[in-house]
Amino acid sequence: MDRTELIQPEPAEALAALLGVPLPDVEAGLPLLWHWLYLLERPAQADLGPDGHPLRGGVLAPPGPGRRRMWAGGRVRTSGALRCGEPATRHSEVLSKTEKHGRSGALTFVVVAHRISQRGQVVVDERQDVVYREAGLPSLPEDGPVVPPAAGDRALDVTPTLLFRFSALTYNAHRIHYDRDYSRDVEGYPGLLTHGPLQALAMAEAARAAGCDGDQTFDYRLVSPLFDHQGLIARADIAADGVTTAVRDRHGRQTATGTLR
Repeated sequence: MDRTELIQPEPAEALAALLGVPLPDVEAGLPLLWHWLYLLERPAQADLGPDGHPLRGGVLAPPGPGRRRMWAGGRVRTSGALRCGEPATRHSEVLSKTEKHGRSGALTFVVVAHRISQRGQVVVDERQDVVYREAGLPSLPEDGPVVPPAAGDRALDVTPTLLFRFSALTYNAHRIHYDRDYSRDVEGYPGLLTHGPLQALAMAEAARAAGCDGDQTFDYRLVSPLFDHQGLIARADIAADGVTTAVRDRHGRQTATGTLR
């Protein structure tokens, strides 16, 4: 599936305001992962399921009715700048589907590829890992004592308005991110779920604040659910062989990890 559009500066301006980070020179190139605001699928309302995800017509249609979708992680490699003010094309395809059986029942692991080209060059090469699980109440950890942010930590105040605005920016209608009644009563969560891509962006922005720029390869994993009442604290630690990133909640529980080279 291919999609072409003019890359406009307004979504980048909105994301910078949302995250409270400096707006880069968007004509020179967008920061790592900011391409997630562009070249999006925009399905018809009639094609959405009860949870807000598309039932048909998109690259990622669920493998069966009632399956819960989770973003598990991915890898992004940049090889050039994605610039505002110029057209770009995204080519998307499903690379693989694997069926497994876990403690929660049947699991479907899907790997999706996205390649974004501009000026005749691939500037973003991405793999996304998505998991579909059967409906059922998730097993959730209990909160421990509060662990204050340390030197170098970057805290983000996760509120319902922030999650709603990020959903709008990324055209993500999944109700677990903005509909508390649905998230609690239907999917069994204790609050609104913080987006996996938002956590990945927080890690990438921590690395950008530490001076990481240029062509990069970023591998990241979502390792545990993160809810709005638990906060979000990201950090990036620079070493000789690369950058290690992580997100934790305010109780010290790690929810996402990443490495950047």
